[in-house]
Amino acid sequence: MLRKLLSVSGFTLLSRLTGFVRDVLMAWILGKGMLSDAFLFAFLFPNYFRAIFGEGTLNPAFLPRYAALHAKGDMQGAARFANQVFTWQIVAQGLLLIVALVAMHLLVHLFVPGYTTEQLALTASLARITFPYLILTVVAIQLSAMLNAIGKFWAAAAWSNFLNLSMIATLLASSWFSNAAYAAAWGVLLGGFCQLVFILWAAKRDGLSIRIAVPRWTPEIAEFFKALGIVIVGAASVVVAPLIDFFIASYLATGSRTALYYADRINQLPLGVLGIAVGTVLLPEMSVRLARNDRAGSDNAQNRSAALTLLLTLPFAFVFVAIPDTIMRAVFAHGAFDARSAELAGTALAAYGAGLPAMALVRIVSSTFYARHDTLTPARATVTSIVLNIILKVVFVWGFDLGVAGVALGTAMGAWMNVALLTWLGRSRALLAIEETFVKALGPALIAAVAAAAAAWGGARLGTSLLPGHFSDVAALAGAMACSGVVYLAAVVVFRARLPLGKFAR
Repeated sequence: MLRKLLSVSGFTLLSRLTGFVRDVLMAWILGKGMLSDAFLFAFLFPNYFRAIFGEGTLNPAFLPRYAALHAKGDMQGAARFANQVFTWQIVAQGLLLIVALVAMHLLVHLFVPGYTTEQLALTASLARITFPYLILTVVAIQLSAMLNAIGKFWAAAAWSNFLNLSMIATLLASSWFSNAAYAAAWGVLLGGFCQLVFILWAAKRDGLSIRIAVPRWTPEIAEFFKALGIVIVGAASVVVAPLIDFFIASYLATGSRTALYYADRINQLPLGVLGIAVGTVLLPEMSVRLARNDRAGSDNAQNRSAALTLLLTLPFAFVFVAIPDTIMRAVFAHGAFDARSAELAGTALAAYGAGLPAMALVRIVSSTFYARHDTLTPARATVTSIVLNIILKVVFVWGFDLGVAGVALGTAMGAWMNVALLTWLGRSRALLAIEETFVKALGPALIAAVAAAAAAWGGARLGTSLLPGHFSDVAALAGAMACSGVVYLAAVVVFRARLPLGKFAR
């Protein structure tokens, strides 16, 4: 399992690095203003629908069933099931695309009513370019799930790089477009085509394919759509939260949405490379073990994954709270994105950091139910936590006047409530076992995180003193990374016998 995790994490890290370059370039060229705010909505809008109909719903509803058929040796049944799911997906996505293109201006006005007439027109125009990206990802998402189900993880982790590379290319060629926002928008669409070609090649390499068939309403499809409908309710509620962010940010100062975006991008770096990677490997692992009636093996894999998730994400959470301004200034305060914009994003990063471990643990705990084909329980927990999330955002932003930090803090608190509720439900039904492997790792993980944050704080000040002036922010971040990395690794070595590190513990 650790080898699979390293494969996923490696390609995910590459994706996050290319995404990081893309975001730095976006900040440099688009800055913090009307172009940036308009493009970010156009960029994120199809991705919100992807969260409803893509990995967030297809994996829980499709992957365990496909993996179970594959594990039992029913290859023809697995292929028929995959083709039927794909056919129904294409029909639904095609109808959604037509509606969205026709009603885009109305949709934009609905979600960001605080925008001016000029902002609304630009945002709608950009969104019509980016929205077809959604249907292009349908094939990639399903083939990725099929590859994951048979233990092939690298391609599913690698394909997102093509979106980043395409956007980098069009941003660098922005002088050929009417403005930089249009350059970035066409980069999104180009990236969708490139991703599609890559995942088709990777799937064929491992003997997998999907094709459009005559739609049939079989018992398997009926069960799938029942599960999918339940997961969509939960996924839609997850999407509501960031749309509420857009709604709230549209009434805050111009650039507030941009500040939230860049803070979230830094927060997503460890979340995607470490937290989500563990969850990606865990779900098929638990699904296959439970299909073979190996409850002990499933519980052990889950506890090791949870312990590893905390060990890897807690240090980032503490560091984000300790030195958020240093990180945002060093990374983004260049070109059109000034120091004041970076400081605003820093307050959001600290708030997001408080919820980072929970955002990763949600994937681990929800696998308790998804691996058993129970999609209703996680959906109920998610809806409940999102409602509380939205209430907290309103209270933090307008009740406590926290601005963008209040939006991010509401997201963080909502994630912790989701984890707490899922854990309680799993324990009450005797489905979630907390083993010694997890308990033993808690103390060392927390100690390593606190030590890393303290070292980052000291390293930032050391870097500034060694190289003051124009490059002081970069020197501060370099010092923080070096000091925190050394201290964290030292703590891991000291406590290695209590941590789920496999052969590395020896």
